[in-house]
Amino acid sequence: MNKYQNPLESRYCSDEMLYIFSPEKKFTTWRQLWIALAEIEKELGLDITDEQIQELKDNATNIDYHVAAAYEKKFRHDVMAHVHTYGDVAPSAKAIIHLGATSAFVGDNTDLIQIRDGFQHIKGQLINVIDGLAKFARQYKDLPTLGFTHFQPAQLTTVGKRATLWLQSVLLDLEELEFRIDTLRFRGVKGTTGTAASFKELFDGDYQKVKTLDKKLSERFGFKNVFAVSGQTYDRKIDAQALELLSNIAQSAHKFTNDLRLLQNLKEIEEPFEKNQIGSSAMAYKRNPMRSERIASLAKYVMSLATSPAMVASTQWFERTLDDSANKRLAVPQAFLAIDAILIIWNNILDGLVVYPKIIEKHIAEELPFMATEYIIMEGVKNGGDRQELHEIIRTHSMEAAKQVKMEGKSNDLIERIIADENVKIDKEKLVELLDPKNFTGFASEQTEEFLKDLVDPIIEENKALLGAHTDLKV
Repeated sequence: MNKYQNPLESRYCSDEMLYIFSPEKKFTTWRQLWIALAEIEKELGLDITDEQIQELKDNATNIDYHVAAAYEKKFRHDVMAHVHTYGDVAPSAKAIIHLGATSAFVGDNTDLIQIRDGFQHIKGQLINVIDGLAKFARQYKDLPTLGFTHFQPAQLTTVGKRATLWLQSVLLDLEELEFRIDTLRFRGVKGTTGTAASFKELFDGDYQKVKTLDKKLSERFGFKNVFAVSGQTYDRKIDAQALELLSNIAQSAHKFTNDLRLLQNLKEIEEPFEKNQIGSSAMAYKRNPMRSERIASLAKYVMSLATSPAMVASTQWFERTLDDSANKRLAVPQAFLAIDAILIIWNNILDGLVVYPKIIEKHIAEELPFMATEYIIMEGVKNGGDRQELHEIIRTHSMEAAKQVKMEGKSNDLIERIIADENVKIDKEKLVELLDPKNFTGFASEQTEEFLKDLVDPIIEENKALLGAHTDLKV
């Protein structure tokens, strides 16, 4: 406990995402890349034996990290440290490890594998968020609630329709995520400055063999796309695009939690609150929206991280500079870990959202009389009244009712005032019937059902194998 611990690891993230960006995943992938390189080079005619390849395979996970650290301290070069560490346990293959390759062969290709695997893990979590929001939207598609513009009461909507707005943002994120997964390119085998000069030498100038090596190796690691050209590294815009996507997911999550925190203040909807959970160390009655606030906090962090790879991509020199390295080691994994944490918490919230219909009804009752005035005027005109006279009568009553609410803290009695006014010629029973909140939600229910049926349900059905993979909160 006397050293800094990354809270993303100790407090927030899943074991799956922590493994994707772990040293073990990184360095065992390096060795898999070296094995694949040797195997394909042998297939293409280089003097590499089956025994050498077998020794590499036998020691693929036999990594002595203490030895590697000692080599790196000596060489000041992480890749060469691991080349020598591998060679120590596979001595017959030592001469052909990393043959023709540059550091970016293992470093960059591994980074791309981690990004891809991170994307795929996030997709599973995102599908579960979509499913949770869809269930919530469908359950409450008919429940009227106050709409808000500028956080001021506006026309009614439904609780479910509001949830479709959160869903829509997540669908846009999923669309972009699937695009990034489908189009992600492998660096492949490109040589020191991207010209494959070393491989030209190894294969006696046979360009077709070099292209075959590049293609076969990329396919072996599950990439259907490979960069046609590169410098020493893959285009750093890939990192910028990846973190911009993660930022977009963070934005959607933050918007959801902003709305939920406001609704919790209104006592209309509440995030889960466990039996023994403490909301405040001083105020025992409090039920703070801790989960939503944690998402908001992490989301701000992810959005801020998106600027780092953008600056890296824009400031690389020619075929490569190393001022990307430390930044990449920090920004890219941290952003993936933070999004992982956000989605874990989001799914946890959706598993236990609590809705309070009676409070929602109370808030509607406080505002609906004002919203119904246009309908009342139209009904009065139908019954022979003068539109302008009715407008003035209703305006006067509205001002008095609003004064009573704001100045005296009393309930809204606008409807009672109108019913008692003999100058307003309107069927009193019809007026009460008119004030059913469902008459003021427009096509909110229909829009919700149509949105879920046409756009959301097909996505859930297509990805149903990913459903149910939730991770418990650590704290």
